[in-house]
Amino acid sequence: MRIGGKTKVAGVMGWPVGHSLSPRLHGFWLEQHGVDGVLVPLPVRPEHLAEALRALPKLGFVGASVTVPHKETALELVDEAEPLARRVGAVNAIVVREGGRIVGRNTDVPGFLNALRDGAPEWRADAGAAVVLGAGGAARAIAAALSMAGTAEIRVVNRTAARAAALAKALGPPVRAVRWEKRAEALADAALLVNATTLGMTGGPALELDLTPLPAQAVVMDIVYTPLETSLLARARARGLVAVDGLGMLLHQARPAFAAWFGVEPEVTAELRAHVLQGVRG
Repeated sequence: MRIGGKTKVAGVMGWPVGHSLSPRLHGFWLEQHGVDGVLVPLPVRPEHLAEALRALPKLGFVGASVTVPHKETALELVDEAEPLARRVGAVNAIVVREGGRIVGRNTDVPGFLNALRDGAPEWRADAGAAVVLGAGGAARAIAAALSMAGTAEIRVVNRTAARAAALAKALGPPVRAVRWEKRAEALADAALLVNATTLGMTGGPALELDLTPLPAQAVVMDIVYTPLETSLLARARARGLVAVDGLGMLLHQARPAFAAWFGVEPEVTAELRAHVLQGVRG
């Protein structure tokens, strides 16, 4: 990769951000399509987010991916938020328009649905209730995606009850909040379980959850991708359940952002997944 005076620069903004595979992912597409561009990690503390976002156009950035813990806060800091981002209540991609206007988008919604359908083609939105663990930006996008797809009941379970209640209130029916201590009970008759927390991530606390109440035909998805095979997915597979790892959502949510920044419509392929997986495995 060669960087010159005309190189388009994008970033991935989070805290921490060292684990992010976005530079490797976008780097693959940049090389594949011969684009003069680069995506760099931007470790930004929460208290510096507003300054960092305002600096993007001043530094000539074309945009940035937004990850934990900034997705919800970023929504209130952008100059303009697209309707889907407003509905979700979170931004995961920033596009810098001509004149320096900062636009917030949410590509997690289509990214989640495409990844789920890739990993579990037999899943149907009307198959039964869905349980979403977490109440942050990713959980908001997932709950909104499931609601838009036609899932009749979405149970949001979070360690902080007030955040789950706020999410349910913001999105409205069919989303409802469930207390964390009731998480195992919430799995009864569920057709889908999605972990949208950081629990189970390498170096962090484990996700303690009894999967026994899940029906035999349920699908389990974990958006954590470091490690790729989380304890949750391993336990789901041991029960014979369909398990979907978090890499697919990362790949699919990146497509529209890459197109907006670099002017090329990329594809999610087996070659891309293999390349990014090398980063997961060190």
